[in-house]
Amino acid sequence: MPIIFAQAIMFLPITIAGFRQTESLTGFAAAFTNVNGFWYNFVFFILIIAFTYFYTAVTINCNQMAEDIKKNGGFIPGVKPGKKTAEYLDNIMSRITLPGSIFLAIVAIMPAIVSLMGVSSSFSHFYGGTSLLILVGVVLDTLQQIESHLLMRHYDGLTKSGRIKGRVGRM
Repeated sequence: MPIIFAQAIMFLPITIAGFRQTESLTGFAAAFTNVNGFWYNFVFFILIIAFTYFYTAVTINCNQMAEDIKKNGGFIPGVKPGKKTAEYLDNIMSRITLPGSIFLAIVAIMPAIVSLMGVSSSFSHFYGGTSLLILVGVVLDTLQQIESHLLMRHYDGLTKSGRIKGRVGRM
C-alpha cells in the first residue's frame, strides 16, 4: 500500500503537466515527469518511507494488541502488562518499520536503477518494482493454497502412509 500511495502522489505533477498547452517542460515539471530521473526517484523513495510509517500506524494498534495479550493471559518477559507493553510494542514496530520501508523503497525504484545500467526501460518497468512484489505475493499465496488443498485431501485416515510430507520430502 505505501507504494500505491506514493505512486498516486508522484502522478500529480505528470497529470498537471499534461494539462499545459506547451510542448516543452522545464524546471519542476521536467524533473518530476522523468521516471528514471534522480529527483523523481529520490522523492518517490522518501514518500514510500513516510507512507510505510503512516500505513503501519493506521493498521497496527499497539494499545489494542497489548490489551489482547493481557486478556489472554500472555505477557512479554521483562515488560509490565498494559501501558508498558503497548510502549514496548510501539518501539519494536518503529524499529522494524525502518528497514522494511527502506527495502520496499529500494524494490520500488529498482526499475530506474536497472534501466540506468542499460536494460531497456520497458522491460525493467514491466518485470521490476511493484510487479516483482505482486508476483512473489501471488506465488506464495498459490503455494499456500496448494498445500492446504493437499492437506485437506490427504489427512491421516485416507492415505497409505498416514502422513503427508509437503515441502520436506516425497510421499
